[in-house]
Amino acid sequence: MHIGHLEELAPICPRCRADGQGDVTLVLAVTERRRGDDVLEGILHCPRNGCRLEYPIIDGIPIIVPDVARYLADNLWYINLRGDLSETLESLLGDAAGPGSAFDTMRHHLGSYAHDHWGEFDPLETAAADGPSAPGAVARCLTAGLDLLGNDLPAGPALDIGCSVGRSSSVLADHTQGLVLGVDLNFVMLRLARRAITEGRVIYPRRRIGVVYDRRSFGVPVVAPERVDFWACDAMALPFPGHRFALTTALNILDCVPAPSSLLTGIRDNLLPGGGAVLATPYDWSGSVTQPQAWIGGHSQRGSSQGAAESRLRSLLTEEIGASTLRIAGENTNFPWHVRLHDRSTVAYSTHLVAVRAVGAVG
Repeated sequence: MHIGHLEELAPICPRCRADGQGDVTLVLAVTERRRGDDVLEGILHCPRNGCRLEYPIIDGIPIIVPDVARYLADNLWYINLRGDLSETLESLLGDAAGPGSAFDTMRHHLGSYAHDHWGEFDPLETAAADGPSAPGAVARCLTAGLDLLGNDLPAGPALDIGCSVGRSSSVLADHTQGLVLGVDLNFVMLRLARRAITEGRVIYPRRRIGVVYDRRSFGVPVVAPERVDFWACDAMALPFPGHRFALTTALNILDCVPAPSSLLTGIRDNLLPGGGAVLATPYDWSGSVTQPQAWIGGHSQRGSSQGAAESRLRSLLTEEIGASTLRIAGENTNFPWHVRLHDRSTVAYSTHLVAVRAVGAVG
């Protein structure tokens, strides 16, 4: 965690906010390991009497979520996951754990995201650069969204919600001059993101078929590592005072949260006047994550919109959640996005890309 990010973004205690106790700014109480401006291990602390919760910083990643004890208990295996095993022994463990295990699920998800975010820099992918499994959809989508948004944004930091393994945060650093913060709940992915940005190297398990994975290791371009940081935060409980960010992105995250409308409200509340947001979603709803009544479209086809998602999102942004505060700067209703699963399987999405501006004077 960079001290500069802590000082400029001034994160607040999400537990106090959830309990209706207002915005209490967290303080850095303990520093166990530090490299220059980067705190690698320590504790953030809520100073309010009656709370005084501690939020750990592990491997440079602060964990700032409302129920930090529950998060640590649920993710203890991932936090303590060792990274020094040989590819041979990791393969043996994968065979023993079997398909569908926590170990296999972690490798599968990490591999799919790492391939899309960083795979274009892997020499192995050169032959498939123009094929259906070509990596880099996240960077292409974000770049297209930034083009729709325009350049006249106010000065200020950028927030990358659902940053995954970090390529979108790197693209933001390349397109802006301020601080960039990537937030996600997946600790393993945040670790990969930090390594990519701080060391310029990506190492990940690339799934070939079944539980057969090949370890890939290659260099990636590093863009302003001192301006990019990664925190473990809940998109539904962003720990920031209002109107903090000049630019916010949420790529393929809207259909992965329990309350999409609440996420949109949080994005609105965190934008500076004149700021912008880039949103993208394929509306690939799952009832186990988002209850149908909270979906944006995808149900109630008997109504006037016949269950259409696109018109419902526009209405939320400009007439309901964003009434008089947001306007749509541009959109692409069918932006292509491919996700590689293994050598013989690629999922093709048609993503709704929307660029939104906060009404107000720039700066």
